[in-house]
Amino acid sequence: MTTYLVKPGLLDYSEALELQERLVEARKVDRIDDVLLLLRHPNVITLGRANSRTFLKYSDQECAVAGYPVVEAGRGGEVTFHGPGQLISYPILKLGPEERDLHLHLRRLEQVSIEVCAEFGLDAHRVVGRTGVWLGSRKIAAIGVRARSWVTFHGMAFNLTDELEGFNWIVPCGIGDALVTSLEREVGRPVEWAELEESFEKHFQKVFRRDIVEIAQSELEVRL
Repeated sequence: MTTYLVKPGLLDYSEALELQERLVEARKVDRIDDVLLLLRHPNVITLGRANSRTFLKYSDQECAVAGYPVVEAGRGGEVTFHGPGQLISYPILKLGPEERDLHLHLRRLEQVSIEVCAEFGLDAHRVVGRTGVWLGSRKIAAIGVRARSWVTFHGMAFNLTDELEGFNWIVPCGIGDALVTSLEREVGRPVEWAELEESFEKHFQKVFRRDIVEIAQSELEVRL
């Protein structure tokens, strides 16, 4: 099964959300094949479908003034932070009959990050009852997904660099004792974006059993 890989670069969260919506509608009617978006976001705080501001440490206005606008994402999960130091993955996948289990989809996303961490010599793991990927008590990847007519969207944020200040404005994922970490912090060296992307693409292809073909965003837009 072919999955088209598109890398829009640094993309505003609202633009990425609008793109995902268009991709989901196109995928539902088979106008396009599966798509994996790999990108980065400018600083933003996003709320899950529970829309709980309980886990914001400051008001929306205070966050926005500090450079962390708050938006409602419409995905599963609680509040989280996205910034340019994260690799964001949004898989737009039309799940086959044997894949129609969102818990399985979440576990597969976790497994991709676990395999990526292993490639960098890190022993990452799951925590029962806490979606995401962990190194001890430190969270390196956060996940929140949604599906419409069994077409998935939203996805996973994997922390590459130590640009994590936005997490200080929230209770990450609503977990009071959660710490956050990054790949560079854990391995003790700079990691190039291309190095992380290559690892992610390889393990995504294996875990999700898809053949990845990279195309330009302009080519994808033509198909929409």
